[in-house]
Amino acid sequence: MQVIKVFQQNNSGARKIAAVRERAGDDLVLDVINIDDALPMVLDDTEEYLKEAWEMEADLVLDYLKHPDLSYDLCRICSERGIPVVSPTKKWRRPHVFTPPTCCGLPRNDELGAYACSFGAPEVEAAVEDGVVKEIRVIRGAPCGATWEAAQDVLGKPVEEAGVAIGLKVQFYCVADPAGWDPIYGKSPVHFAGHVHQAALEKALRKS
Repeated sequence: MQVIKVFQQNNSGARKIAAVRERAGDDLVLDVINIDDALPMVLDDTEEYLKEAWEMEADLVLDYLKHPDLSYDLCRICSERGIPVVSPTKKWRRPHVFTPPTCCGLPRNDELGAYACSFGAPEVEAAVEDGVVKEIRVIRGAPCGATWEAAQDVLGKPVEEAGVAIGLKVQFYCVADPAGWDPIYGKSPVHFAGHVHQAALEKALRKS
């Protein structure tokens, strides 16, 4: 059993928390820390809000904090304590800190334990019959649940249309901020999510 501490602001991680709990079963235990205070743009001292981070016992931390000062200090604390933390879309560079461009851009890594076996960059298997997609089995998917939702919508699609279709469907279900733009990847987080899902399904279809 993996104990995961989740830090969020004003329910910023609510959908991901719900989806992970639904699909992880008893393998993962999520303990959620909410920070709902109205905060200034700059926080010189985050200690009041991150007291639990210094004392927590956890195998993994998920950072869904919106305030950059809170997020930075949370990742600093986790790094110093040797606790791995997943902080999507952020640019922090520290040991034990993983900053994928989106939640569904997280690669497999042994340091992240059971969480990374089920959630992160999508991995699927597909079955085809008479030129259409008959089955999609999600091995690993987005923690917001978009992979599972989109996979159901693609069933019955012609093989040649399925990759594009799942990419579009994922963008519909995705909870990332579409206004964001990553100059490294040349995509918004939503477009990135669609791209990695399209690539994952097309790979599975080629194998089938």
